[in-house]
Amino acid sequence: MTENVVVLGAGYAGTGAINKLQSELGGNARLTWIADVDYHLVLHESHRVIRDPDVRSDITFRVDRIADPSTRFIHDDVTGLDVEEQVVELADTDDVEYDYVLVGLGSQTAYYGIPGLEEHSLTLKSLDDALEIHEAITDASQEATRGEPAQVVIGGAGLSGIQTAGEIAEFRDAHRAPIDIHLVEALDEIFPGNDPEIQQALRDLLEEAGVQIHTDDPITEANAETIEFDEGDPLDHDVLVWTGGITGRDAMDDVDLDNEHNRVNTAANFQTSDERVFAIGDSAIIDQGDQPAPPTAQAAWQAAEVAGENISRAIENRPLKTWEYNNKGTVVSVGEKAVAHDVAMLPLDTFGGIPAKNLKKMIAARWIADITSWNQARKSWSSL
Repeated sequence: MTENVVVLGAGYAGTGAINKLQSELGGNARLTWIADVDYHLVLHESHRVIRDPDVRSDITFRVDRIADPSTRFIHDDVTGLDVEEQVVELADTDDVEYDYVLVGLGSQTAYYGIPGLEEHSLTLKSLDDALEIHEAITDASQEATRGEPAQVVIGGAGLSGIQTAGEIAEFRDAHRAPIDIHLVEALDEIFPGNDPEIQQALRDLLEEAGVQIHTDDPITEANAETIEFDEGDPLDHDVLVWTGGITGRDAMDDVDLDNEHNRVNTAANFQTSDERVFAIGDSAIIDQGDQPAPPTAQAAWQAAEVAGENISRAIENRPLKTWEYNNKGTVVSVGEKAVAHDVAMLPLDTFGGIPAKNLKKMIAARWIADITSWNQARKSWSSL
């Protein structure tokens, strides 16, 4: 019997799973890939587009360069998943039946109920988002003067917020634009939950780049011109970017699966409360014992390899593999500079300079090579 295997999403999780499934599945399965875009975006490099939109050609790859000819691709929005009927519900085309489905839809921005924040902020979850931020800071800087510079505020000082601030600083310097940049974090330090050594290294680079850092005071309200804080004075903004958190996609809202905030709970083998449904990436909360796997590109890459193999194993009635997240270190860019921390097999705990910058490039290049070719990775190198 030929099984219908469906993969949802073209982010790291979905793309990595497609790559693995194409090598795992034999003639006993049909593979369908469904996504709301017809390309894969190297999302952890999308902040580069804020500075220079031309970078997009080096970090986006059409699905027909990734998918085998035998893989069916459907460009549509997933609106739901009926696990009883075993169908994927789509916005503009007919429902798609499945025998096994892998949910890799990614996430959307969480606003935590802060009044006005969703209405008055930009986000960085897609290529279009990055282009919109570029246009917004371009327009704001053109209307500003040295005496009254444009106020650009980034809410949330995690990975996305830090890298966004760094790219806006590079844009400001390249265009000699009158822009003040503010990075706002509710907790007491930037890059929350990480080692103080990398937190300090990143703070040093941001301050060196002229980014004003505000910590230990949560945003309580946003409007078209200002944001309000729990304790501090309001902060004016011409552009407000919010990178403060994630939640699951709306398509998973009414799905009959064990989930939290539209993110599906899975075992360490990626199987959900329905044995025909697997989930990885930001769509999933993957059991790893004391705490779930982090919603990072690194975790999604690793998970996709095992998830793809496990679906093949499920079809063949073989035992599923258990996955354990392996943290291979952290590399964060601040404009043209970078900081690396706790990188596997390297003797230094935290380092910067050219080694950190090239390491970050190599990580992205390796991913591009995996899904396309090393030749394409070399072409993309200068933009990474």
